[in-house]
Amino acid sequence: MKDITKEFKEFVSRGNLIELAVAFVLGITFAALIKAFIDNIVMPIIAIPFGKPNFDSALVITINDAEIRVGAFITVLVTFVAVAAVLFLIVMAYNRFTKRDTTAPASEVDLLTEIRDELRRKND
Repeated sequence: MKDITKEFKEFVSRGNLIELAVAFVLGITFAALIKAFIDNIVMPIIAIPFGKPNFDSALVITINDAEIRVGAFITVLVTFVAVAAVLFLIVMAYNRFTKRDTTAPASEVDLLTEIRDELRRKND
């Protein structure tokens, strides 16, 4: 039993678990932020030309008392596209701010070879 307790303590005290928990909480709050943005800003803008902030009741097909709610699917599709666009813009901005030099530094052998070649050119 002591081994299990010790292993559990090591597992919990590792940085990876804490980082994962923080990322999970941030992910949940970020999802709420995006949902609020979509519900309160994007969908009302969509309502301007269409008259309603969603299409849930706008397009329902009834066949033999079964409702096919195409409008609800369109609402979710519009929400998905809007979320994807917002996330794309966030990732694009992040990539611009964290752009790193991707060229690898020259090795000592490469530098010595360049020096040798330059010396040969000067002597010729």
